Amino acid sequence: MKLKKRVLILTLFLSALPALAFAQEQAAIDSGDTAWLLVSTALVMLMTPGLAFFYGGMVRNKNVLGTIMHSFIILCIMSIVWVLWGYTLAFGPDIGGFVGGLDFLGLRGVGQGPAPLASTVPHLVFMMFQGMFAIITPALITGAFAERMKFSALILFTVLWATFVYSPICHWVWGGGWIGSRLGALDFAGGTVVHINSAVAAIVAALVIGKRKGYLEETIMPHNLPMTILGAALLWFGWFGFNAGSALASDGLASLAFVTTNTAAAAAALSWAFTEWAHRGKPTAFGAVSGAVAGLVGITPAAGFVSPLAAILIGLGAGVLCYMAVNLRPRIGYDDSLDVLGIHGTGGLWGALATGLFASTAVNPGGADGLFYGNPSLFLSQLVASLGTIVYSAVVTLVILKIVDWTIGLRVREKEEVAGLDLSQHGETGYNF
Repeated sequence: MKLKKRVLILTLFLSALPALAFAQEQAAIDSGDTAWLLVSTALVMLMTPGLAFFYGGMVRNKNVLGTIMHSFIILCIMSIVWVLWGYTLAFGPDIGGFVGGLDFLGLRGVGQGPAPLASTVPHLVFMMFQGMFAIITPALITGAFAERMKFSALILFTVLWATFVYSPICHWVWGGGWIGSRLGALDFAGGTVVHINSAVAAIVAALVIGKRKGYLEETIMPHNLPMTILGAALLWFGWFGFNAGSALASDGLASLAFVTTNTAAAAAALSWAFTEWAHRGKPTAFGAVSGAVAGLVGITPAAGFVSPLAAILIGLGAGVLCYMAVNLRPRIGYDDSLDVLGIHGTGGLWGALATGLFASTAVNPGGADGLFYGNPSLFLSQLVASLGTIVYSAVVTLVILKIVDWTIGLRVREKEEVAGLDLSQHGETGYNF
């Protein structure tokens, strides 16, 4: 009888072990951190539809739906690519400092337990948060070739670019690759990964595809500036998740990134508006919202490493520098339709370098001191990281564009471009008056 009782107790104990292990695993999850990262993920997701409105208002009315469709379809495509193989290439076990291994292929092993790089949130939540960055980055590129790229070419380009450009560079910076782990460069929320990367790909695409018909020969004006302003407002709103969510916890660091994000955006909107006022005689609404986006771009790599006062300086610099860059475009003659290089390239590079100037361990002990705090090596690391991203993104993007062009073609036919992408690519129109 005693033997049977002992066997029964042992059986019950062994059957309870999986539940005890699960409970211990779940105990590491912090509900506050998880809730904040879920909210941040949703905020960053909203940025891509916000970008669709931002870009959609800037094109001619015959291309508004086609332009909005670019962002929407990329949201759908990248949601699948990231689950199947994008996430593992970015955050799988490091292979030579270049790319992640295939351990998480198809989200194998990515579950409700703690994430390897964020132990207080479920791995699935971390994966989704990072996936939203992977979505908006190729969407940003579409502003450079708006009004002239084939829809089928966009789909193929997005899949290839996400696989061979975005995921490796993401791994370099955040997944254990050479920029973050060996070089020691700082990128809090995507100055190199998102903005420099997308801007370089954008200008390469603009040059390969060529100028819009009539560019610099006829007036090409935004057709709906209220739509663009709405898009900018949604971007600003979502950017709180973009930057403050990158703290990966609901803590003081998230609050710092929240404040620096808003501060830099406001400073850049003002500096762009006043620079334009002095240069052209009138401050425009289009300029003010463009400045706000420039400030958001500029503060992104520095958001969790600098003080609010430094964020003002970064924002002021972003507004002036991006305004100058945008005004150089027609003089140089390249057709980056919606100024991806002027805003995201210039702002992203300024932000990356400014991180090397203004970063302070007094603000974030987990970061590093910049040049103005006695550490010039950080500025050099930021420069090397930026140049490495520029070279890799340019070369691989060029190869991908050539492959797409050789297989299915990049550009719509001239008569389709004249009719507009809404009709020629989608068989519909944005407005029926």
